[in-house]
Amino acid sequence: MLGIGVIGYGYWGPNLVRNFSQAQGARVVAVCDQRAEQRAKVERLYPAIKTYADVDEMLRDAAVDAVAVATPVHTHFPLTLKILQAGKHAFVEKPLTSTVAEAEQLLEEAERRGLTIMVDHTFIYTSAVRKIKELLDNGSLGTLYYYDSVRVNLGLFQSDVNVLWDLAVHDLSIMDYLVERSPVMVAATGMAHVPGRPENMAYLTCFFEDNLIAHFHVNWMAPVKVRQTLLGGSEKMIVYNDMELSEKIKVYDKGIIVSEDEAEIYQRHVGYRTGDMWAPRIDNVEALQIEASHFIDCITTGQRPFSSGESGLRVVRILEAASRSMAQHGQPIKL
Repeated sequence: MLGIGVIGYGYWGPNLVRNFSQAQGARVVAVCDQRAEQRAKVERLYPAIKTYADVDEMLRDAAVDAVAVATPVHTHFPLTLKILQAGKHAFVEKPLTSTVAEAEQLLEEAERRGLTIMVDHTFIYTSAVRKIKELLDNGSLGTLYYYDSVRVNLGLFQSDVNVLWDLAVHDLSIMDYLVERSPVMVAATGMAHVPGRPENMAYLTCFFEDNLIAHFHVNWMAPVKVRQTLLGGSEKMIVYNDMELSEKIKVYDKGIIVSEDEAEIYQRHVGYRTGDMWAPRIDNVEALQIEASHFIDCITTGQRPFSSGESGLRVVRILEAASRSMAQHGQPIKL
């Protein structure tokens, strides 16, 4: 039985404790939080779990084999480095770190010590995203042309990161998992409407080596909550609406047909193909439950996680370049 420790019992920490407590092959043995009232909640709900106010003290606990970090982004690097140096595996909230240099250092440390780093890219473990992955891998969509995502709401304004690092990180991790290649250039624009706070709305475009393009629209100041992604392929198209309760994925047999007739070479005729729409059945298993079990399996078998440290680094690399582009009013940045 792997002993799991959790640092941070705020918004996401309780979900981690619950899911790791239910996962086979592991048990939560420790929770660390500086706030006495949060430690009291853990002690009331889980009397068998030790609580700590000090991270170093928890890391000296021999019963702790792996640690999940659910703290603000700027703390991810120092905490995860301590975890790895203590010889323990790490499960880190997204984004992995605040900079590419920090992420690279963590990966080097984990590699040197033979430890697992997994990033909490929860959405790639959802049934909907796994189904889209299946459709892409079996060639149902044909050649992928575009990836277009909107994630907006009247949301919580963060003080330490801009809206790209808070919201776009979800969609970038999904894209990284589905597309399995990295963009070569990014461009981003955004605006801060609250003095002294980071950008609260942004538009990010990722360019790939072929004609694939990806676009992300994120906003903390929208009147409605929208979580929608469109994937357009040469054969089929997908609408993924995370707000839908039953039909999160709709596959459309729609597209265009370009005439190759030599007589029309100077004015190519574009025709339209319209077929059926179908909504594949997807299961209702909690993504974090699948993710917790996957982390335990990766530690015990040595396999690479789907949301590995490398995938976390790729996402941070895009976010860092996007922030530079945004500071230069949309100047494209090569990766």
